Amino acid sequence: MDGAQAPTGFNREMLAGLAPALKGLVDQGLLSGMVTLVWRKGEVVQVDTVGQRDIEAGLPMERDTMFRIASMTKPITTLAALMLVEEGKLKLSDPITKWLPHFKDMSVLTDATGSLDSTVPARREITVEDLMTHRAGLAYGFTSMGPIAHAHEEKLGSPLGHPHSPDEWMTRLGALPLSYQPGERFHYSHATEVLGFLVAAIEGKPLGQVLKERIFDPLGMKDTGFWTPHDKRGRLAKLYQAQPEGGLKDVSWSDPETPSAFEAGGGGLISTADDYLKFARLMLGRGEVDGVRLVKPETIDLMTSNRLTEEQRSHAFLGMPYWLSQGFGLGTSMIMDAEKHQWMGAGGEGSFGWPGAFGTWWQADPVNDMILIYLIQDSMPLGPEAVTAMQGQRPTGRIGCPMFQKIVYGALG
Repeated sequence: MDGAQAPTGFNREMLAGLAPALKGLVDQGLLSGMVTLVWRKGEVVQVDTVGQRDIEAGLPMERDTMFRIASMTKPITTLAALMLVEEGKLKLSDPITKWLPHFKDMSVLTDATGSLDSTVPARREITVEDLMTHRAGLAYGFTSMGPIAHAHEEKLGSPLGHPHSPDEWMTRLGALPLSYQPGERFHYSHATEVLGFLVAAIEGKPLGQVLKERIFDPLGMKDTGFWTPHDKRGRLAKLYQAQPEGGLKDVSWSDPETPSAFEAGGGGLISTADDYLKFARLMLGRGEVDGVRLVKPETIDLMTSNRLTEEQRSHAFLGMPYWLSQGFGLGTSMIMDAEKHQWMGAGGEGSFGWPGAFGTWWQADPVNDMILIYLIQDSMPLGPEAVTAMQGQRPTGRIGCPMFQKIVYGALG
């Protein structure tokens, strides 16, 4: 087998089996297609483009296909906020009301799934760190149960559409009770959207402009942003939903004619495999890539070190024992026990990343000097109480991501 070994340490024949394995999911009609990328020790080892970005138009997946990366946006927004921390413009311990008065005098539900009328005052203010670690007590409708889940949909609208201005949206969010006391537990939420608007408030410019000037332009991420220019829209992969009776339904939406004022720092970015690789390499390089340094090494170390307590890690996430093998730092999760992590994927100890709701995923692995990127567009339920639909099962096509991880790590031996 030695002859099949690539210079980067991979068994070439095993790695070559990746695309055919993933194509099986496309052939079964579970996914429209995917773009996967494997980078190791300074080089792109393999890129696979499988299936179609637009089934109706017969357009194939290509290396530069653009994807709605959903919550893969969160680490980028968090990094921008940490740049401001480095510059002394804010501190992790700062109360967010210093810039966002919408969240003053918050009330907290006595029971996270109970009546909206049964509340107590928040014991303290929400801090910047609370936003970055999803311990602000804020919620998403789809991660919550009971009245608060439905109140999110009624007051804020769908998490995929933003009918309100940022100011109006924060006023509405701030009027809802928190699900938990600030700092009490990890509850996945709109916290990173709020963090993005906090960054915009400090910088006095829209979040998209801040990210472009501070991260995208310096790294050469030319295809990443909150809005797709008209001349690039043909490259955007359609969003599909697997139907119970079989087949895929196109549930895409069109970007507005002009950029929106609401730029969702928690999930609004569109990007490509090669663009996101630049960000992932910056993270793996502890703040530096290709001679460009954006933050201090210590800042990346902060992001990628667990901040959850043992008690906070004992709670299920999206109905799964997510924290059995992982922790959460500032905007990213990390593998704390590689052995236990095998139930959901693969990675060396200390590997970090964060997935997106449409099945997009990335991981940087410092132990193996490796980055994996997996991009699909597979719609999942995001309405109130959607967490119940996720419990105990994963949408069938989603098995492609752990398959990808296990094949790559298997080829590495």
